[in-house]
Amino acid sequence: MSLMRYINPRSLPLIVTTALFVALFGFGAISYDAFLSPQVFVNLLIDNGFLLVVAIGMTFVIVSGGIDLSVGSIVALATMVSASLVQHHHWSIWAIIPLVLLMGCAFGLLHGVLIQVFRMQPFIVTLGGMFLARGLCYVISIDSISITDPTYTALSEYRLTLGSETFISLSGIVALGILMAAIFLAHYTRFGRTVYAIGGNERSALLMGLPVARTKILVYTFSGFCSALGGILVTFYMLSGYGLHALGMELDAIAAAVIGGTLLTGGVGNVVGTLIGVLILGVIQSLIAFDGSLSSWWTRIAIGLLLFLFCLLQRIIERSGIGRKGNAVSP
Repeated sequence: MSLMRYINPRSLPLIVTTALFVALFGFGAISYDAFLSPQVFVNLLIDNGFLLVVAIGMTFVIVSGGIDLSVGSIVALATMVSASLVQHHHWSIWAIIPLVLLMGCAFGLLHGVLIQVFRMQPFIVTLGGMFLARGLCYVISIDSISITDPTYTALSEYRLTLGSETFISLSGIVALGILMAAIFLAHYTRFGRTVYAIGGNERSALLMGLPVARTKILVYTFSGFCSALGGILVTFYMLSGYGLHALGMELDAIAAAVIGGTLLTGGVGNVVGTLIGVLILGVIQSLIAFDGSLSSWWTRIAIGLLLFLFCLLQRIIERSGIGRKGNAVSP
């Protein structure tokens, strides 16, 4: 009897993604002695915590049937606003963080209103948002702004000890917190169920009486919030604001979501899968760093090949009816 008869077809993308992560990490453990260290594993989250936060917001957008190309630019703008306010205007970090988060929500809200109320295409709207946010970075400053504020520095250097030689940074802790909140949002709230219903079939969602317009606007607002929070985490990681920060991060976020099993046509996706997708990108970067002889551009080559692979897998799933509209997969 075929093994596939015992596997829930809707779990297939997550299973493949998890198997790929285990295979890559196992390859690293066999090839490099230090790769199996617990700290190496935790570093995957420390170094990619901000990407995980941004990718979670992107996952909700894609599951709803949309796309958000502005996330990387909003991250960069968040770093510039934070660095400028703390360094040039001497604001408190506790005033800056809520302001930056509100700014991200405002960008997302604007995108959502233009897309839902004015029936504009998400690709065009968020592309405009990408140019707007990136341009505003250079209105603030064309140069990098270093952050030397003692509170920022202390938070950046904070480490929570997990063992004798293992620790996690504040960015990693925040990323895990957002992941838990996102899983709850998708699993146990009406908002999450509505997001999947919209992505599965928006017309059916309307006929069911679901709050489609409000939910779509909130999805983009949530994505803007995640992008701004990702920008705050980047400032902790880099201790600077720069208009070129997070260049191309929107593509990394989309790649992580797709590799994690999110269907680009909407209605199918998994927040946990997005986590594993981010970890896969981190493992690839770590393998290249441990090798030492390969250019960092091989990371992009590997991501491109993985995207081809998972897009092919998605096509197979669609043809088999697993990802057909209405058969949404909740995280």
